[in-house]
Amino acid sequence: MKLTPEQERRRRTKNYVVAALLVAFVVLFYFLTMVRMSSNVPT
Repeated sequence: MKLTPEQERRRRTKNYVVAALLVAFVVLFYFLTMVRMSSNVPT
């Protein structure tokens, strides 16, 4: 099945959005983990 240029552009845009959301979740979990670990460190 051959996609039109418009369909290819939309698919590429959607892939970038999905990738950006995935990176955002990874960064969010990283920072949440750092905050939780730093709050458990005895002073």
